[in-house]
Amino acid sequence: MEKIAKNMTVSPPTIPLEKIPQHIAMIMDGNGRWALQRGLPRLAGHKAGTENLRRIIRSTVEFGVKYLTIYAFSTENWGRPPEEVKGLMLILQDVIDHELNELHKEGVQLRHIGRLEGLDPRIQKKVLKAIDLTKNNDRLILNVAFNYSGRDEIVYAIQKIIKAGIPAEDVTDEMVNKYLFTAGVPDPDLIIR
Repeated sequence: MEKIAKNMTVSPPTIPLEKIPQHIAMIMDGNGRWALQRGLPRLAGHKAGTENLRRIIRSTVEFGVKYLTIYAFSTENWGRPPEEVKGLMLILQDVIDHELNELHKEGVQLRHIGRLEGLDPRIQKKVLKAIDLTKNNDRLILNVAFNYSGRDEIVYAIQKIIKAGIPAEDVTDEMVNKYLFTAGVPDPDLIIR
């Protein structure tokens, strides 16, 4: 029996296609608390969250989810202790350095939502390189919200509308959607925190 079990492969369960969410959004929250509860530094929790994220991305690809949005670092996170912020920035760089080729090979298209200009120029360069490398992939669209907040996204959209010279009376819901960081991406079907 043991010999048979070693040679078996487990396939994902068959789920009717109409039941698979097209877009899943995940708010990464609680990693620091998880680590503290185990007597570990908060950054150990953030690193563990990154490891878990690898399995999540693989599963969404296998199940045919088309969009995955990860809320990884909000604009409010800049108020965390400087060492934690620095560690989170290093984790982001490490993930890009070590996971980008595998994500590209799996057909994942990386997108950034948020403001890149608030990040260190070296990180900006790595993010832009990752976006460019994967821009033609279409198996999974992975939106990484880094230096992002919903309110800032609205402010950004309004600023762009004003710069475009669009009169207030011409602003519609559809127009605002075109100016959001998430333009062209359907609203999430499932949000997990």
